[in-house]
Amino acid sequence: MAARNAVYSPLDGERNGLNSKLPFKRNGMDICITPCVRLKGVRSYLQAVDSGSRRPLRRAARFSFSRLPLSPRSGPHLMNTKRNKIYEGKAKILYEGPEPGTLIQYFKDDATAFNGEKKAQLEGKGVINNRISEFVMSRLNQIGVTNHFIKRLNLREQLIREVEIIPLEVVVRNIAAGSIAKRLGLEEGTPLPRSIIEFYYKKDELNDPMISEEHITAFNWATTQELDDILATAIRVNDFLSGLFTAVGITLVDFKIEFGRIYENDFSRVILADEISPDSCRLWDTATGEKLDKDRFRRDMGNVIESYTEVARRLGIMKDMPTVIQGGLH
Repeated sequence: MAARNAVYSPLDGERNGLNSKLPFKRNGMDICITPCVRLKGVRSYLQAVDSGSRRPLRRAARFSFSRLPLSPRSGPHLMNTKRNKIYEGKAKILYEGPEPGTLIQYFKDDATAFNGEKKAQLEGKGVINNRISEFVMSRLNQIGVTNHFIKRLNLREQLIREVEIIPLEVVVRNIAAGSIAKRLGLEEGTPLPRSIIEFYYKKDELNDPMISEEHITAFNWATTQELDDILATAIRVNDFLSGLFTAVGITLVDFKIEFGRIYENDFSRVILADEISPDSCRLWDTATGEKLDKDRFRRDMGNVIESYTEVARRLGIMKDMPTVIQGGLH
């Protein structure tokens, strides 16, 4: 088949669930090769993008097209492959994993607030959250905070351990913001006397009501030992995240985490699950107080994607990510 010039957007490769981006230099310019699959005729081909500039390549590299068989089982992360959906939430989808005891977690671009009353699509949000959550969960694993993360599969998907989710949202607060400021009449931005851990019953139709430890044990949502483990882990995560973000000029105001049970032989234990990203944390620029989190969406402040991108950039994980702008990737 005849060779053609090809100039291609990184998002198009990402839309097909592929993550094989092979960088090389041509005439001193960084170029990224992105495999892509077209459903029509199922042809696999390579296309070139300039990974360091917004403008298209003046002289695109030339590649030959070739027909390659693509099995539906050639990669559990391919978005176009028919898979067994286990669960779909507001921001993520869980698919059956390639091995027993595993799931594939897909990060959507959907943005929601006020228990789904406010909704929007922010193209590229899922990509950024996937990378930030991978970064944080990997480092938590390294310091002994066991969690469900195994590895990132592509721009939007992670391979995770299957857990039995405990129906609790655990919120750790360091500075007054959001609901605690309204409930207690505190001025937003007031440092709390110490870090406060709150529990919320994970039930959308009830608007996730705040509950006590007594509710949790009385209704058997978690045992006393599990609750002790959750509290200890929440404190460790807070210590780690506070240091991580302080080092890059970001103040950790508060965050929400979730937990799940894994079963090993006749025993179960509780591990960290879900995600840690600007969707689940309040993050303020330390110098200016500018919000770099989901409050920008909640409060119609704009520049949501730019703020999430700034968090990723400061954490040092933007080097191999596509350029992200408000409204899309390019």
